[in-house]
Amino acid sequence: MTDCPADAPAPTPARPDTSVPAPARPDAPAAVPARPGTPAALLARPAGPAIWSRNFRYWFTARSAGLLSWAMLPVAVSAGLIDSGHGLATAGWAMAFLVGPFAGLVLFGGVLADRFTARRMMILADLANLTAHLLLAALFLHGIDHLWQLYALLAVAGTANALFQPGASSTVPLIARDVQGANGVLRTSEAITGLAGPALAGLLVGFGSTGWVMAISAVAYATSASCLFALRLGRVPAPPAGDGLWRNLVVGWQEFRSRSWLWGVIAIWMVYAVLAWGPQLSLAAGLIVPRHGATAFGLVNCALGAGTVVGGLVAVRWKPARPLAAGAVAMFAYPLYPLALVLDAPVRLLAAAQVLVGVGIGIWGVMWATTVQTQVPGEVLNRVHAYEVAGSVGLYPLGSALAGPAVHAVGSTPVLVTGIVVAALTAAALLLARPIRTLTRVPDRDRPGGHGNASPVAGPVDHATT
Repeated sequence: MTDCPADAPAPTPARPDTSVPAPARPDAPAAVPARPGTPAALLARPAGPAIWSRNFRYWFTARSAGLLSWAMLPVAVSAGLIDSGHGLATAGWAMAFLVGPFAGLVLFGGVLADRFTARRMMILADLANLTAHLLLAALFLHGIDHLWQLYALLAVAGTANALFQPGASSTVPLIARDVQGANGVLRTSEAITGLAGPALAGLLVGFGSTGWVMAISAVAYATSASCLFALRLGRVPAPPAGDGLWRNLVVGWQEFRSRSWLWGVIAIWMVYAVLAWGPQLSLAAGLIVPRHGATAFGLVNCALGAGTVVGGLVAVRWKPARPLAAGAVAMFAYPLYPLALVLDAPVRLLAAAQVLVGVGIGIWGVMWATTVQTQVPGEVLNRVHAYEVAGSVGLYPLGSALAGPAVHAVGSTPVLVTGIVVAALTAAALLLARPIRTLTRVPDRDRPGGHGNASPVAGPVDHATT
């Protein structure tokens, strides 16, 4: 049994085989009976490869397509607005309208995923994103006459992602026996799309073709929806039939707050989101695009993806005993990029800093996602993940929206220096918090049908991808 935080719930005693399984909704015949309190990592025990099963290949394709679109969207919108004469404040508000609905509604996405299955909610989200991006393509190709139209469509995209995100976390343990290895592969895919997406977006925006970025994104979401439709998952426990929406939210909150390592990471991340992460994209766009052009801005963000590829590949094989502590050490690389911006470094040094930041983010992202997926009971994972995402991303729109007014009031350098200090203190705080630093990893299931040695008890979302 792995060591757990002192305030974590006690392990659920094993039940005899004659016990009645909890209610479940099948997308396909169950691999094993689903019982309350079972860690998500143990709900499905697929035979065959530890990672590259049929289901995982469909999931990998769906996620890669969706992640490519997500990687292009912020760069295309920010650079496209600035390149067309709109100010930094407009770009900041655009990011706020994209992330705000996501942060505000992701809790309900977790409840709906538990009730109607994550796969169905993710397909619905992809179809909504497909529609929104087709309309965004038309808007950018025609010309933005009214900013409210842009903001409304970005809000639809943010809402769709709120429906999608909870299921993105809970699906991985159902389709791969090696959960950390699968997360490493997915992180590498995210990094590769993060490598290609910003570069492609910056290149197309440089040629005045932001609308075509949105058209490519629409095709990507159509691909993702098709692959998810072909996905077949085993049984997962459903909430009790008599429980209403608010009761489901309360249970999710109780599970979330009972784990000090979980809410500790999110509390730290909320400060980081307002003062470091939130302002950085629009602020960097406001500094790089006027000096070096939209293409250079895309390439600098592309370098972040290159670093994340390295971090993801490292995390496929490297399985430290204390994953969150290892990830926190890797996060000390984050201040390098805003430091390079403060020093007005040339594009090549900005890109080099982003590579190192990407390595740190890639390692942290895999360690965090794997920890949540393997420590939280499967029947509440969607809701717990929703609280995690809402907390970690919820204040990002505030930081993004305040970037323009803060720069206008005090200048870009003080805002960037604040971000540097806060980012360094974030990594230090993660290491100083004992429940976070001492939490040990759940061993892999080393054979199909094996239970492993897991604890049935329960950082951004993957923070870098929002």
